[in-house]
Amino acid sequence: MKEIVKREGIEWVKAFALGMIIFVFIRIFFFSNYVVEGESMLPTLEDGNKVVVNKLGYESKDLERFDVIVFHANKEEDFVKRVIGLPGDKVEYREDMLFINGKKVKEPFLKQYREQSPGGYLTGDFTLGDLTGVERVPEGKLFVLGDNRLGSWDSRQFGFISEEQVVGKVNLRYWPLGEMDVSF
Repeated sequence: MKEIVKREGIEWVKAFALGMIIFVFIRIFFFSNYVVEGESMLPTLEDGNKVVVNKLGYESKDLERFDVIVFHANKEEDFVKRVIGLPGDKVEYREDMLFINGKKVKEPFLKQYREQSPGGYLTGDFTLGDLTGVERVPEGKLFVLGDNRLGSWDSRQFGFISEEQVVGKVNLRYWPLGEMDVSF
């Protein structure tokens, strides 16, 4: 009887150890947790929000306009921003309206800010040529902006980011629990 209990205990330890190895593997290679720092993504994401970034099967061709992404800004910092311009896009702002390839594009995620500042512009007028010296987003690059256009340090200041800098897409805000959200 003691041998059966002992063997069963060993099997449980093996199963637990295997489960932990699988968990760590998935955590490292497929998903990452991040804590949002700063106000550049207000009101979508607030300082202290905790998010899950999906690295599973991520390829740069999977990115879509308005995806919220995390990318390596430098060796020490990762930033969270929204994809505005994809490779080949001509991006410009006129009178607080976004134009992609000459067509007006709505930004519903800015609605709350627009309501808070009637009559004021959230995003100053610019063209990619004014900011970067090129008219279109180059291949392998992205143009990103924070949702808090008046308080975000983004592609308007540091230029394009490389698709290789992208860690993954933000898929879930899980903290605070009352603000859990999957719609970015």
